[in-house]
Amino acid sequence: MSTAVHRLSPRPSPSLLDDGELTMPELVARQLELLGENPTREGLLRTPQRVADSLAWLTRGYAMDISEVVGDAVFDEEHDNMVLVRDIEFYSMCEHHMLPFFGKAHIAYIPDGKIIGLSKLPRIVEMFARRLQVQERLTEQVADALQSVLQPRGVGVVLEAAHLCMMMRGVEKQNSQTTTSAVRGEFRDCPMTRNEFWHLVHRR
Repeated sequence: MSTAVHRLSPRPSPSLLDDGELTMPELVARQLELLGENPTREGLLRTPQRVADSLAWLTRGYAMDISEVVGDAVFDEEHDNMVLVRDIEFYSMCEHHMLPFFGKAHIAYIPDGKIIGLSKLPRIVEMFARRLQVQERLTEQVADALQSVLQPRGVGVVLEAAHLCMMMRGVEKQNSQTTTSAVRGEFRDCPMTRNEFWHLVHRR
């Protein structure tokens, strides 16, 4: 029994991306047609608009700026020990297949005269996660943003995620998890600091 595979073939003209010739819902409707569906049937009538709205929400990080996200939540403080926020949930989309990957972020830093409001750490993760991403770049972007905002003595970021592009297509490995890390300053240069960070991240 053969299974038909639909190949999405874009129109040859590059004008689809110029002058707003097609709206996002119209493009989604065309995708449905290319998949062999009928976008005018009852169950799909509102799907193009729903998909357009969903994509706008899932990629809203493009419209966010680090200064806007952090605002005035940076404070002078002489605390000079590690600050760690663990198990920050995040959801993102793989830029290769536009399928979700999701998991938890663990962020730590060692202040150098300034601290950041704790709620801003999840917001920084959210800003970069809500874009088309690869996990490796997302990890680095979070670390670089915190380094830029605070100029701390060190930054450590670990992301643990499951990727649907590995789970529901391709190799279809259901229990695989990807871990990435980015370290700056004392987290990179001092083994004791790095080991303490890893111990705190993985302590349950």
